[in-house]
Amino acid sequence: MKIFECGKCFQPLYFENQSCEKCGHLVGFSNAELDLKTFENGLGSWKSDGDNFEFKFCKNKEFGVCNWLIPASDQDDFCVACKLNRTIPDLSDAENFKRWQKLEIAKHRLIYQLVRLGLNPQSIMEDPNGLTFDFINNQYGIGEKAMTGHDNGVITILLSEADAVHREQMKKEFAEPYRTLIGHFRHEVGHYFWDRLVFNDPSILQEFRNVFGDERANYGNSLNSYYSDGPQSNWQQNYISQYATSHPWEDWAETWAHYLHIMDMAETAYYFGMRVEPKLYENTLDGAIGFDPYDCTDFEKILKDWGPISFAINSLNRSMGMPDMYPFVISPIVKAKMEFIHRLVYRS
Repeated sequence: MKIFECGKCFQPLYFENQSCEKCGHLVGFSNAELDLKTFENGLGSWKSDGDNFEFKFCKNKEFGVCNWLIPASDQDDFCVACKLNRTIPDLSDAENFKRWQKLEIAKHRLIYQLVRLGLNPQSIMEDPNGLTFDFINNQYGIGEKAMTGHDNGVITILLSEADAVHREQMKKEFAEPYRTLIGHFRHEVGHYFWDRLVFNDPSILQEFRNVFGDERANYGNSLNSYYSDGPQSNWQQNYISQYATSHPWEDWAETWAHYLHIMDMAETAYYFGMRVEPKLYENTLDGAIGFDPYDCTDFEKILKDWGPISFAINSLNRSMGMPDMYPFVISPIVKAKMEFIHRLVYRS
């Protein structure tokens, strides 16, 4: 993600800041300009570039989960990100409330990235082909368990995924080297965009099958085989993760999530001016991202310049006894899958 700063004192700010930690001015995020705005005249308006703009905060600001702005003339009380919520938990439960806050942080970062890619999801309440989120406990009713997943535009995320202890247990149970909230959001929204970008175009669908395999293979049987027999042998040569081997739909969603991971990391590295020049006999790990990746149509260039930075960050993590930040190997076949996604996104 890009770096933000206060419009009054130029203090660097995080995406989630609701005020400047140095001068105290309130700030809010404009999804139209993809920037944090500093409030010049208090609540109700701000002055920017000599003009007055009337605005209001998203209603979810009162819960400390949203700092996004809405035009004052807009009849909606919720911003474009919060309008995507269909179900939120009972906030009178303190544990629910804490977990929901974490879910909203991840979701807002996801929506920022989708807007950057030009993939502006509409609420399913406004568009039957739109998107919506259900944030729930793991019980729909007595004896009926819910699962994190996607179904025809509805993304369900279990509150338990916001619990770090639970995620660590799931990592061990499913032998996953990486499991985060933002990873879940990126994976599940990948299923949604498969419906939107691939399914309804016969030529793209055929290209998808050439790259990822035939999604008409029975999904239930494929998952059962994966959970009973494990991943294919030598899976690292063809897939980004073990779970990606289970079915072409899951291969797409896993690869889509990693594509978003890399684009976000590359954007962050670009705005921080990150450059690595290792002291090696050969400069095979020299690298810098000197361009905004969202403006680059050449994914091979993005991947080439991102690789050394990723290696350096993994090395820093190991210096602190921490797991690799990006513990995955991108084989030539996986790279081709990511390039397909990149072309499809920019063509769309």
